[in-house]
Amino acid sequence: MTSLPALRTMALVTVAPLLLAAAGVMHPRHLTAAAADHWAVLHIALLPVFPFLALGLVLPLWGRPRRDIEGALTVLAWAGSLCYAAYYAGLDAVAGISAGVVVGHGVHGAAGGLFATGDELGRAGVCGLAVAVLATCALLGRRHGIRVLPGGAILLAACWSFWDSHIFWPRGVFTMLGFALGFALLTVATSGGGHDATLRKTPANP
Repeated sequence: MTSLPALRTMALVTVAPLLLAAAGVMHPRHLTAAAADHWAVLHIALLPVFPFLALGLVLPLWGRPRRDIEGALTVLAWAGSLCYAAYYAGLDAVAGISAGVVVGHGVHGAAGGLFATGDELGRAGVCGLAVAVLATCALLGRRHGIRVLPGGAILLAACWSFWDSHIFWPRGVFTMLGFALGFALLTVATSGGGHDATLRKTPANP
């Protein structure tokens, strides 16, 4: 049975992807003059939400990094999460807010350039997120064994889909739900203690 602290952690790490999935249902499929205001306002609201998608990778590694391979993996996961948070926020600002504003003011010619720049920023962010997922799962795998594999596999699949789906319905929404499920499974897999704790609880053979 999942403990209360684990349930609290699960709520924290799934709230951002679930909010993004809900926003994806409301996201306009195309940026038109009629949808421009909705497009821009939605991305303004999401600007502080996108970075918190990485919380599911930061929380399991909370604490001072050790001076060994686990410490190196922790720093790599944090660096990848920071890369994602910075560059994907750039996508949101450029292709979301800026593109929505210029199209809303009738400057349609600038939207293509903004989307191209935003896509490059977003892809850099997704690469950082994928590196963070790999580093986090490698470290948690050392501590908790194969229990982390289902959650890790789902998160990597979600990163692959995130590369070009953003949060657009339908694939982007299911991508965000995939992140929520992956983070939840990682929380469950790591809530029971690691290999060392299991060994300490096992009585020695007479």
